[in-house]
Amino acid sequence: MAVILGELPELPHLPELPARGPGADLVGRTAGLLVDLPVQTTASGWRLGARSGRDSGRVSSYISADLDALEEAAASYAGLFKIQVCGPWTLAASLELTRSVEPALADPGAVADLTSSLAEGLAAHVAAVRGRLPDATILVQLDEPALPAVLAGSVPTASGLHRIRPVDEPIAADHLRAVLTPASAPAVVHCCAPEIPFSCITLCGALGVSFDLALFRRTDEDAFGEAVESGLGMFIGAIPAAAPPKTQRPDEDGRVPATEIIDRWLRIGLPAASLTGQVVITPACGLAGAPPAYARAALTRSQSAARLIPELMQERVP
Repeated sequence: MAVILGELPELPHLPELPARGPGADLVGRTAGLLVDLPVQTTASGWRLGARSGRDSGRVSSYISADLDALEEAAASYAGLFKIQVCGPWTLAASLELTRSVEPALADPGAVADLTSSLAEGLAAHVAAVRGRLPDATILVQLDEPALPAVLAGSVPTASGLHRIRPVDEPIAADHLRAVLTPASAPAVVHCCAPEIPFSCITLCGALGVSFDLALFRRTDEDAFGEAVESGLGMFIGAIPAAAPPKTQRPDEDGRVPATEIIDRWLRIGLPAASLTGQVVITPACGLAGAPPAYARAALTRSQSAARLIPELMQERVP
């Protein structure tokens, strides 16, 4: 928390530290927030359980300790503060059913129950964070790395021999909206996977979309441009989440990612003014696997790149 508040004073966040073990990971941490849907660990991950057990208790303990640390470090903070949870579709693709090894995604009834439970749990979590940071404005991030696979119908069954049928984009957007609405907080949907579903995220009413720039393809440009024109904010993951090879020349001032973003923006034909007004520069994905020194450097480099963009854009478009 001290590093985050020091390096990201304009948009700090509550970190996730999955190396602590089961219950600190993305799926387990969020599953522990579910209301009236207990979970338990399995050999392969997490499943919906018949009753609450020590796994759910471990998650609650982690979150409580994290909120204590947050309050101690940032009780007087008064700006925008981000928290993140696993979104309903990635959760449904990751959790096994209670009496089956199949993903919950295979059962529409289970997906509906998960969505409703997550909506209630997220609203309670947002309220708990607001209680610790009464002067802050909470920003919710839904992590949805599995969303493109859910829409494409490429999530495998337990045997791996078949695929779960695709979910229609409007239905996917409706479930995202159903989770976000009760939280009464601005939201960003994060998707660090290829084929970023810009149109689905636009439909769900999110403030913005967060994605890995390295996975952005020419085929994404039309949907990206339409999302920008609709007013969707772009949290562009332009800073690698892992340290580059020692042989690679460091880019400490953020000039390389700033230039790359400007080049793509102008090639698509988007107005220069919207780049400075709608874009936030971030690491490509979470930094939990990075050494602390690199994590700090990546956060600093994100800020440096953001500050350079107006200057570099003015050179390109007087």
